[in-house]
Amino acid sequence: MPLMPATAPAHHDRQLVFTSSQAARYLGVSLATIRRWADAGHLSCYRTPGGQRRFSRDQLDTFITSLHRSGPAGASHHTSAAA
Repeated sequence: MPLMPATAPAHHDRQLVFTSSQAARYLGVSLATIRRWADAGHLSCYRTPGGQRRFSRDQLDTFITSLHRSGPAGASHHTSAAA
């Protein structure tokens, strides 16, 4: 499954901050994968006062770019089973 932000719905073009669910949709992966990547430090995020993860579009786009540079080995992270 390719990770291409260009295939995301048009409303994401204006959105600057994403919830975990929105980030998962934007990257085309599961919510569990987003959580795993963030917890492992692969994907940068910040936490709200309530502890919820928030992702900037720039962070997500930078992450996608880094996956493409690292090739299939880097992209394989999203295929592991949910914890």
